[in-house]
Amino acid sequence: MDDSSTPQQKVSWLERLTHFLLREPENRGELIEVLHSAFERHLLDSDALAMIEGVLNVGDMQVRDVMVPRAQMDVIDIDTPPSEFIPFVIETAHSRFPVVDGDKDNVIGILLAKDLLRYYAVDVDFNMRDMLRPVVFIPEAKRLNVLLKDFRNNRNHMAIVVDEYGGVSGLVTIEDVMEQIVGDIEDEYDDDEEDNIIADRRGRWRVKGETEIADLNEALEARFADDEFDTVAGLVIGQFGRVPKRGETVAFDGYQFQVLRADSRRVHSLQVERLPERSAREPDEVAD
Repeated sequence: MDDSSTPQQKVSWLERLTHFLLREPENRGELIEVLHSAFERHLLDSDALAMIEGVLNVGDMQVRDVMVPRAQMDVIDIDTPPSEFIPFVIETAHSRFPVVDGDKDNVIGILLAKDLLRYYAVDVDFNMRDMLRPVVFIPEAKRLNVLLKDFRNNRNHMAIVVDEYGGVSGLVTIEDVMEQIVGDIEDEYDDDEEDNIIADRRGRWRVKGETEIADLNEALEARFADDEFDTVAGLVIGQFGRVPKRGETVAFDGYQFQVLRADSRRVHSLQVERLPERSAREPDEVAD
């Protein structure tokens, strides 16, 4: 095939974008406007635009904006025997667990779930202390771009967040930071796409945000209204009046919804729990 395109027509999208950016925006707002204009001119696709905006936002965000709150931390006590905490490890399906000695303010190390294979593979006395990895403590005000650099340099994947008094206020992982740039990251522990609603052994449900409200009503035998929103994420966002953060909860129509996974743009998954009758009759509330 004869290629009659001129060299000027073959200029890459990156070169065109560079040329477009020579307008030299003077502040962050003008830069965002330029990027959106580039998107409208088809120099950037929507994914690239979202990622660039995510990179810009990470420099302004602090650890407290994305951390898992202390109340939502899944931890293991050093004195708990394997027969008791291993089912918990399997159920929560995390790859790393803070290990505490007595309470959450006394984190003594990080246990990698893969290290528990030794418990089954080696016929020796199990000693969790020998398996613990060092714990990294960081302040709530640490900026995410600095934290990401530290994670990369030190090859850590989890840090414990402390407040100004030294008490534990939450935890943060490298995945939490990356999701602010690229959106939600699915890993080998995420649910299969077809399993939008999964019941656990405690009588709760893990629900994907994209689940149709009608499907949730059928699974829970509930009566959530679907005249204003189509999905469970929309229903919950409507209750908050904004996109909630991970760990936040809201109670309405006899159920409590806890956000399990979310980024700055959408809610990805939630935990739904039926409230006791007494609680179900109390006024609805939104809690952090």
